[in-house]
Amino acid sequence: MIKGQIVKALSGFYYVNTEGGPQLQCRARGKFRKDGCSPLVGDWVEVRETEEGAGMVWEILPRRNAFARPAVANIDQLVIVASGAIPQTDPFLIDRVSAIAALKGCDTLLVLNKCDLDQAERLWEIYTQAGMPVVRVSAETGEGMEKLVPLISGKLSAFTGNSGVGKSSILNTLEPDFALSTAAVSEKLGRGRHTTRHVELFTLRCGARVVDTPGFSSFDAEELDLELKEHLPETFPEFRPYLGQCRFVGCSHTKEKGCAVREAVKAGMIPRSRHESYLRLYEELKQVKAWER
Repeated sequence: MIKGQIVKALSGFYYVNTEGGPQLQCRARGKFRKDGCSPLVGDWVEVRETEEGAGMVWEILPRRNAFARPAVANIDQLVIVASGAIPQTDPFLIDRVSAIAALKGCDTLLVLNKCDLDQAERLWEIYTQAGMPVVRVSAETGEGMEKLVPLISGKLSAFTGNSGVGKSSILNTLEPDFALSTAAVSEKLGRGRHTTRHVELFTLRCGARVVDTPGFSSFDAEELDLELKEHLPETFPEFRPYLGQCRFVGCSHTKEKGCAVREAVKAGMIPRSRHESYLRLYEELKQVKAWER
């Protein structure tokens, strides 16, 4: 049995980098489909070599975490790429993904791209106040890349963000040899065309490992489950100092009198847009029923 990590999944094949050996193109055992546990990019697996350069994924080793869409596992941090230029990133998209990341035990890093065009001051203020690590970069000019490298080195990071903000462009700037496919942003539509068609893990020369994924739309309702509903307040780190200080036990932090979180928002200790995102997520999750889990 050979141990390795899945670095790409495409058309029913899993490409596994083996420890000290070649990359193998593998199929997965039928039992995974029956068990409802398919292999994911990022999974550490045990494979059996069936012929030269080919094998079978035999076992999936214990995971740190797993995401449904994009289908990735064992992620150390989600790198959310956003922009204040075209296309402008809605803070709610950042908050939705960062809440899911917190639930999954992932760190979150916010990268504000296209800072040569727009400094994204509002996003900078919101998320530095919220305590999220934030870095400004420009894939076009290379500005800020020296600050980004140490924040991703030695970690497995999944790059995500709304289409057109420059995820692939940033990776191309960090590692020109990859020549990842990029597409121009349509000024008329204010968004880019999706260019990442599958999930793939790359290793950079700086020691970072990154997963390039499709955009925010892939983090859909499958991740908005009962577990997130039960732990939503804790997924907003700036709420945590106020949890347990509300007048009423079981406070939802939405409209109750004596809510410590709402008072912190009024006092400017919590960014108002973050609480607004919390309310939107709360309303979405109200539709999730325990019996549907």
